[in-house]
Amino acid sequence: MRRTPALLTATALIAVGLVGCSTSPEASCNPTQGAGGALDLVEVSGAAAGEPRVDVRTPFHVDSTVSKVLERGDGAAIEDENQLVVLDITISGGATGETVIATPYNGDLTRAFSLTEWLQGFPGLVDALECVTEGSRVVVGLAPDSLADGTAQSLGLAEDESAVAIVDVRKVYLPKADGADQFIEGHGLPTVVRAPDGRPGIIVPEGTPPAEVTVEVLKRGDGPEVTADEVALAHSTGVVWETGEVFDTTWNAAPRAVSEQTLPPAVVSALEGQTVGSQVLVVLPPEEGFGDQQQGVVPGGSSLVYVIDILGVQG
Repeated sequence: MRRTPALLTATALIAVGLVGCSTSPEASCNPTQGAGGALDLVEVSGAAAGEPRVDVRTPFHVDSTVSKVLERGDGAAIEDENQLVVLDITISGGATGETVIATPYNGDLTRAFSLTEWLQGFPGLVDALECVTEGSRVVVGLAPDSLADGTAQSLGLAEDESAVAIVDVRKVYLPKADGADQFIEGHGLPTVVRAPDGRPGIIVPEGTPPAEVTVEVLKRGDGPEVTADEVALAHSTGVVWETGEVFDTTWNAAPRAVSEQTLPPAVVSALEGQTVGSQVLVVLPPEEGFGDQQQGVVPGGSSLVYVIDILGVQG
């Protein structure tokens, strides 16, 4: 009974897995939506690696957001609004065609934000960027209601004014571990089940937890190795061994930068040498976790179980 929370979570994930769709983005969606003729009023020139030159024949107006891929990259696809991306964006007003805001276009690939952060100001981008791949350039016609409350005013746009966005997708981080499943040699360790979106459910077994830090690679990715000098970006879930209760997860929000400020040092060390795309199970004895002090829902003296999806390396 003491592991009911973990069992309920696992059962729910299995149920989702049975009814969910797991087709690839390439097979399930088209990253051009409702382009129609409106975007014929927009001319974009310049190499996709640099800042675009945008010529908008005005007045430009659309009643619903439309988009068109001008240049398709061959990198990873945007599949989830919590996915980390690096974007360069130029936005022009539909009334004048003048640029109202633009990113620096300085080649800085450390500017990784979840797509949800962009959507706070420009919710219309969520559909326009779905399935778009790294290295792509997209033109988006933003309808007035595709801008969040206050965004149009802050950009100097009229309340009923449309806008044109040129989006260059510089980098797309994995939405979940995509490595090959590995044979697990350890006995008496937690079992992990996954929903189609990668969210793990952790089933903690009956029995005594390991007395030492224990690391198992559940999925092995083929990306670059994580080194001590790099910042890995990851999704993580933490469960208390003794109760099965989830005490920490990023799966409801954006992935986190892995550091000793965000995860226990033993977990950070366990990820060094692992590869991007891997999913790693780490079990910590109390002295490597929170020790004898209670931390939130974690009782003092608890062993901790972490499942980490390594999504990329910053920069």
